[in-house]
Amino acid sequence: MKRHYFGTDGIRGPYGGPVVNEAFFRGLGEAVGRWLKARGAASGPILVGRDTRASGASLGRAFGDGVASLGFDPVYMGVVPTPAVSQGLRNAGAVLGCSVTASHNPSTDNGIKFFAADGAKLTDADEAAIEAHLPKVTPAVGTVELSSCGPNDSFIESYIERVMTVLPMDSLAGWKVALDTANGATALTSPAVFRALGASLECIGDRPDGHNINSGLGSEHPGALCSLVRASGSRVGVAHDGDGDRVVLCEETGGLLDGDEVLTLLALEALRRGTLRNKTLVVTVQSNLGVDRAVEAAGGRVVRSCIGDRHVAELMRREGASLGGESSGHIVNFDFGATGDGLVAALMVASVMLGTGKPLSVLRTALQKFPQATRALGVREKIPIESLKVLSGVINSLEKELGSSGRVLVRYSGTESKLRLLVEAPSAEAVDLAMARLVAAASGELALT
Repeated sequence: MKRHYFGTDGIRGPYGGPVVNEAFFRGLGEAVGRWLKARGAASGPILVGRDTRASGASLGRAFGDGVASLGFDPVYMGVVPTPAVSQGLRNAGAVLGCSVTASHNPSTDNGIKFFAADGAKLTDADEAAIEAHLPKVTPAVGTVELSSCGPNDSFIESYIERVMTVLPMDSLAGWKVALDTANGATALTSPAVFRALGASLECIGDRPDGHNINSGLGSEHPGALCSLVRASGSRVGVAHDGDGDRVVLCEETGGLLDGDEVLTLLALEALRRGTLRNKTLVVTVQSNLGVDRAVEAAGGRVVRSCIGDRHVAELMRREGASLGGESSGHIVNFDFGATGDGLVAALMVASVMLGTGKPLSVLRTALQKFPQATRALGVREKIPIESLKVLSGVINSLEKELGSSGRVLVRYSGTESKLRLLVEAPSAEAVDLAMARLVAAASGELALT
C-alpha cells in the first residue's frame, strides 16, 4: 500500500502548510486511534514528546486531542530527545509514542515520528495503514490548550539515568568536550550527562528560543563546532541534530567524522572484544564500501539496508545484529535502545577512546574510504529507473566493470523530486568518468529541472 504523507522518517513539512497544521494533526491522532483499535488496543497511554520548535506544543496537543477522542490517554512529555520517547514507552507501558519534530530541518518546518510499544519505529505497512484511517473531512480544531504540555521531568530523569550506564561514573574527568546541541531537544540532557561523567564543557547551541533550532548550528552546520574544538583544545566535539537521534563528531585537530567512520571504529572495537553480535554490522546502501573492507578484514561482515535508520533497525533484528547505522550519523545500538541515539553514540566512541588510549584522530583511520562522488539531479517526473533503457544499461555496464572494487547507486529521493547518483571506485578518475556517464544517460531520458 502506497503512503502519501509519510516519508523516509515520519511526516515532515512547513508548519502551517497543507499537512503540518493542527487540523491535520488532530485527524492524524484520530487515525492512529482507529488503527490501534483495529489491532486490538482499546485504550492506553500514548506518549507525546517534542523538540524545541515554537509550533511543537500546539501540534502535540492537537494530535493528543485526536487520540483522546478515540479513548486513549495522551501523556505529554514536553521537550525531550526523540530517543527518550522510544525508551519511555517501555517504562510507561504505553501503546504508542510519537515525537513532534522535523529533526535537522529549519524551525519553520515540523513533523512527527512514531514508535511502537517496544520502542521501534513503525514499519512502512503500519504507516500506510494509519493513512487509510485518516478522516475524509478535516476535523475542526478549537483553541489549543497548552497547560499540560510542559516538561515531564520523570521522563528526562529516566532517560539520563539510562544513558549514564554507557560509561562508568567520572570516567570523563579531565576531558574537555565541545558540545553543540543545535538549540534543540538535547540542550538540557546532553550537557547534564557529560558533566555528570566528569567532563568540562564548551557549549554552543544551548539557548533554544523556539525559533533558532538548527540555525547555523548542529549536525547540519558543524563548522562552528570545529572552530570551537580547535580554539578550546577540546578532546572531542559533539554535534546533535534538532531532536537528538543523530550525531556528528569532531576529532581533536578539528576534523569531522561521518557516521561511516564512527560505525567502523565501533564495530572493530566490538569485534576485538567479542561483543559484536553475530559479528555483523548493518549499514545502508549509502555507506562507503571501505566500511565493508575494514570490517571484513577484522573477521566481521557487513549487510546493507535501504536508507533510513528504521530500515537499519529492521534489518538488525532480522540478522540478529546489535550495531548499525547510517553515514548521516544515525547510530543504533540495541544494547542501549531500539532506535538511533546521538548521545549514546558519542559516549560509545568515548568508551573506545578510553579503552584504547588513542585519540579520535587516530581511531578514525580504521576506515580507508573508497573515492566517492554524489550528484542530485532535479527531475520533473520520477519515471521508474528500470524503464529508462539507456540509464539502466549504463548502470549495468558500470557494475560489471567495477565488480567488487566499486559500486553504483541510482535512486530517487524519498522526499524531493530528485534523482540521486552515487559512484565509488578505486580512483578519483574512475569515479569522475563513471559519474559523467550516468549524468549523460539521465539527462537524455529525464526532464531535468
